[in-house]
Amino acid sequence: MQPMTNTTHLSSTPLERITVEPNSAVTACVIWLHGLGDSGAGFAPVVPVLGLPAEHGIRFVFPHAPEQAVTINGGYQMRAWYDIKSMDLLDRADLAGVLESEVAIKALIQEQIAQGIPADKIVLAGFSQGGVMSLFSGVRFEQKLAGIMALSCYLPGGDKLPEALSTANKDTPILQHHGEQDDVVPLFAGKMAHDALLNAGYQTQWQTYAMPHSVLPHQLTEIGKWLLAQLS
Repeated sequence: MQPMTNTTHLSSTPLERITVEPNSAVTACVIWLHGLGDSGAGFAPVVPVLGLPAEHGIRFVFPHAPEQAVTINGGYQMRAWYDIKSMDLLDRADLAGVLESEVAIKALIQEQIAQGIPADKIVLAGFSQGGVMSLFSGVRFEQKLAGIMALSCYLPGGDKLPEALSTANKDTPILQHHGEQDDVVPLFAGKMAHDALLNAGYQTQWQTYAMPHSVLPHQLTEIGKWLLAQLS
């Protein structure tokens, strides 16, 4: 598989992205959102590490967040899905920015649907800020997705679920991973999101790893197994 940069968009809020196509016919898609200050290139190399079979048929889309000023970093311009106003978990995410990015992410999903991949063969995934967006956008998306993956992240509302939840993804499998030594997004923040989802009846799976704010090779292998289970 060779990554290729794709700059052809069908959305009025287009996101540049890296697309990794499978060796066989495309039957499913994973849209994987990066963290603050990163880009789609940060996670594109994980595809071969997931341990997927040679003919898996999964297209991987790694979009780049737009550049914007980030308050907690002194207003420095960097790729971000939304502004981070403070380290206070209940007031960390700029909701207006979250909603703006949600529109662009939904456009990516709709683009894949327009290309013939049904929504229930699409996984929305993300790490850190990207995980925040995958959780927020996934539970609000109007069509049933195959799965929602949220790594090392939190909910914008802390212990509260987003407004305007969609019943379409009430039973969609959600995978949440978090590092036990995470000093960027504290473990309790991820657990708070998990508890909120669980208490609301969502099908969420929680797993912690002995790591900081990162991902591990054996964790990626487990993610690969989970993706296959949702997309087979």
